[in-house]
Amino acid sequence: MSGVRWQRLASERRQAQNFEPRRKGVRPDILLLHYTGMTSADSAVERLICEESRVSCHYLVDERGRVVQMVDERLRAWHAGVSSWAGETDINSRSIGIEIHNPGHEFGYQDFPAPQMRAVVALCRDIVARHVIQPWRVLGHSDIAPDRKADPGERFPWVDLAAAGVGLWVTPCDIGGDRGLGRGDHGGAVGALQLALWQLGYGLSVTGVYDRPTEQCVTAFQRHWRPAKVDGRADVSTIITLERLLEEIRAVARHHGGR
Repeated sequence: MSGVRWQRLASERRQAQNFEPRRKGVRPDILLLHYTGMTSADSAVERLICEESRVSCHYLVDERGRVVQMVDERLRAWHAGVSSWAGETDINSRSIGIEIHNPGHEFGYQDFPAPQMRAVVALCRDIVARHVIQPWRVLGHSDIAPDRKADPGERFPWVDLAAAGVGLWVTPCDIGGDRGLGRGDHGGAVGALQLALWQLGYGLSVTGVYDRPTEQCVTAFQRHWRPAKVDGRADVSTIITLERLLEEIRAVARHHGGR
């Protein structure tokens, strides 16, 4: 492809086959993080550049910190799939996607090594600065597709990323021992929880019934912002952490001049 813009932080360049122009002239305003969920980074790269796979991503960062660029940031890569956030469903047009190599929950989920995270932080900082991506728009694949994705998962160090100036983090509430809300519960407390998750961005209807989609969104929220216990139940710790996060987003949004 002529006119490809390779970024300076890429240590290797492999051209993906699955990409297209961003639709309706949309510019990226989401940074979306994934894990590869495969046994090796090299096999993940080969899948992401293969036309038959019907997937692609802008970057992959392996466990040693090697950064492979596969799609020009100006273009729409195929990494988000069926998804939604804050009322938008074409997340591929709105996002830049980074695959971070990790075997994932299926093949032996593990911590993300320090060399890898140094490269991830540097790449993310560069992307959010150039595209002016707001902190509350730095997301995981499980956030935009909680019904089918778990990555980058509860081991991903979101707190370290936020400390480096990428994304948002609030200290999770450590109140425990509360049964909280779960499948089958209904009423005003469930509706308030659903509304708060919807305000954050999850594609969830406010029904007042703690159904499977609600459980999936709570699980995704916990993986990202309350990773100490991921069980899909909205205990006091989960609810207070969610409230803290929404308050932090409002404060940061005011500082940045609005949402």
